[in-house]
Amino acid sequence: MMKQAIIRSGKGIGTVAVGEAPIPDIGPGEALVRLRAATFNYRDLIVAKGLIPGIGKEPDLVPLSCGAGEVVAVADGVGRVGPGDRVMPIFATGWLDGPRTVSTMLGGSVDGVARQYAAFPAESLCHIPDELGDLDAATLACAALTSWSALTGFRATRPGDWILTHGTGGVSIAALQLAKAMGANVAITSSSDAKLNRARSLGADIALNYRDTPDWADALRRQLGGARIANVIDTVGASHFDANASILAEDGQLSAIGMLGASFSWDTQDSPVNIARIGVGNRAQHEAMTDFIVGHRIRPVVDVVYDLDRIDDAYRAIEGGRFFGKVALNLL
Repeated sequence: MMKQAIIRSGKGIGTVAVGEAPIPDIGPGEALVRLRAATFNYRDLIVAKGLIPGIGKEPDLVPLSCGAGEVVAVADGVGRVGPGDRVMPIFATGWLDGPRTVSTMLGGSVDGVARQYAAFPAESLCHIPDELGDLDAATLACAALTSWSALTGFRATRPGDWILTHGTGGVSIAALQLAKAMGANVAITSSSDAKLNRARSLGADIALNYRDTPDWADALRRQLGGARIANVIDTVGASHFDANASILAEDGQLSAIGMLGASFSWDTQDSPVNIARIGVGNRAQHEAMTDFIVGHRIRPVVDVVYDLDRIDDAYRAIEGGRFFGKVALNLL
């Protein structure tokens, strides 16, 4: 038997519960993984609250999409991984390369990783390099890969570019770290001076408190001194669209990722702005990102770790915004 969390899709974080379940059997082409760590994304709150109807498996599911662990068994004929290998499942199982053609997204349309054991298609597992710990690897599948796709998938980030990222959650902090390693300059916004100071310690060139400076776009424009933003890592959405557009370069990209402001920027109609809809990424992108992270000695930021039995507290930390980078679960 194993421990696992279950939440009722769309019924709120108060429905999450931890109990025992049988360790799953493996089918053809699968590997059984002893999961050790998992991390949260804002998407997990969206699924729990039903903020986007239909993305969560009904009536309930094992939540979370980002995890890491060790292979304990493989089906006959599996060669990609073997027992003892440290691995991380990709966000959308079966999406190996090219445009997405599958809808099997962990912690959404299929059960996720908030459990001690899970069976995954072996082809949807990526090896964890020795340079990364389990918690490091457990941050990558959704938030970090979303940032990587935004920075590389449509408009390649160039040295000297200015990147703007909003907030200090998993996507924004990963974007800050990746963009700095690419030689870009980074501006970041938050309502917390303490979080902005932490962002500066990671290399942020401009840090603006949007609560103290409501017209943060004008303040940023002045600090840029004539430069323009090459890429907005837009985790907020339509409520910031006009401000983001006003500081974007002519060839710049608005990377539409999140809806912290209630709706996505890609809902904006009849706009001349280059809007790129970012849909996480595939296995090839995941592996390229992992190589880049190792090559540039980037350490993902995990702010706090909860035991699986306290997953309800972890959800409330996400809901209340009381974190910097990633919130994690210990699955040992």
